[in-house]
Amino acid sequence: MGIEPKDFNSYPSRRGNHQVMIRGALSNPRIRNEIVPDIEGGFTKHFPSYDILSMFEAAERYKKEGTPLVIFSGKEYGTGSSRDWAAKGPQLLGVKAIIAESFERIHRSNLIGMGILPLQFSHGFTKESLQLSGDEHVNIVGITKDIHPKEIITVEIIDKNNATIKEIPTVLRLDNPIEIHYYKYGGIMPSILKQIGLKSKEE
Repeated sequence: MGIEPKDFNSYPSRRGNHQVMIRGALSNPRIRNEIVPDIEGGFTKHFPSYDILSMFEAAERYKKEGTPLVIFSGKEYGTGSSRDWAAKGPQLLGVKAIIAESFERIHRSNLIGMGILPLQFSHGFTKESLQLSGDEHVNIVGITKDIHPKEIITVEIIDKNNATIKEIPTVLRLDNPIEIHYYKYGGIMPSILKQIGLKSKEE
């Protein structure tokens, strides 16, 4: 880009450049990914290679392999500033669903706007209680065209030997019909473009 390292500044100062911002997604130097608990910052472990990579590098590898991603989190997922890119970043990394104990209100709405599915643990379940290692597969059961606000959705945790080891009840945090509408179309923008296309055909 022709920019000196001393002039890089922060990721938000480059928020108009998606190639920069996607590399900043989930890369806070204080973040701690429990898949690699001894490493602080935006790193993770790729499976099945077990290579330790940056979030961006791992996400790019998963995209090439055709593997969608799921984030498991604790309470108040999404709390903080720069909330627009807090949803855009994971979407560009290939995250399809976030399963958390609770969500920050605005961020939950932003996730839906980007086509990411928010699921909330039912009472008694937490990410700690699942004792995940990171090499499991996740199957979200019952996401069909007939979903309803706040219905119970089963999440299956499948081990590397393809055996279902846990079935977890979660609450679908699409809280009203308009949020379900947006999610079905893949987010707000795809929904708007679809409506424009339909109007053009009618005219």
